[in-house]
Amino acid sequence: MHPADAGIGAMFPCKPAVNSRPATAAEPAAMGLAECKADQWTFSLAWADLADPALVGPALSQMPRSLAGKLNAQPGAVEPLAVPGMTPNPAAQMQRLSGDKQKARVAVFARGLRVYQVLMLGVQDNPAAWDSFLTSLKLDS
Repeated sequence: MHPADAGIGAMFPCKPAVNSRPATAAEPAAMGLAECKADQWTFSLAWADLADPALVGPALSQMPRSLAGKLNAQPGAVEPLAVPGMTPNPAAQMQRLSGDKQKARVAVFARGLRVYQVLMLGVQDNPAAWDSFLTSLKLDS
């Protein structure tokens, strides 16, 4: 699927609901989320447009930390991430998060001023589903 104005396509294992919000004076970043549940896992792709290139690296670094806090999860080792067509950034990464009740895998990267977060969340880890979801990402030309 290619969510409108996301600049990326992904193969979800289920039909995602898509929500987006344009930039406004009160919320200067346009944002979007595509999300669905398959069996016991939630798969999501989120994106946001930033106004300043200096904000991209800090945003990429903060997204997994914020998610870990929301899940009360311990972060695993940070792994480098390369999505074809992404803007190289040392803050682009993949990480596993392990909470008391949920396990998550999260990847963050950017293309220009747009930041992306890819997430798989469930009661247990599913490496095969994660690899399939992550490798399906295709940034628009």
